[in-house]
Amino acid sequence: MKFFLDTYALVEIIKGNPRYRKYVEAEIYTCVLNLYELFYNLLKDYSEDTSKAYFYQYYGIIIPIKDEHIFSAAKMKLKNKNISYADALGYAISSAEGMRLLTGDKEFKELDNVEFVK
Repeated sequence: MKFFLDTYALVEIIKGNPRYRKYVEAEIYTCVLNLYELFYNLLKDYSEDTSKAYFYQYYGIIIPIKDEHIFSAAKMKLKNKNISYADALGYAISSAEGMRLLTGDKEFKELDNVEFVK
């Protein structure tokens, strides 16, 4: 099974959350927007060098963003104001590319195609 890691999942993996450990060995992807969010969030607690190291650690699993992903994400965002742009895009990518969205964000708990891990 393939998983799309949103920023929540990336942060939990970096923090060492044991519930996310098994996903590190799975086929995982993310997008550049999630890495942008990751870098921003890491700068709050880590040095710039450490934050960049994590950014580049996951740089190799970036999946390209297609126009269809953007169109789908925008429609989802219109219907769900509480979902961020990055999260809507991640859900659109994971759905279109046959992956499950790995997240702990409560907005996704009841949606299809989501691996919800707290």
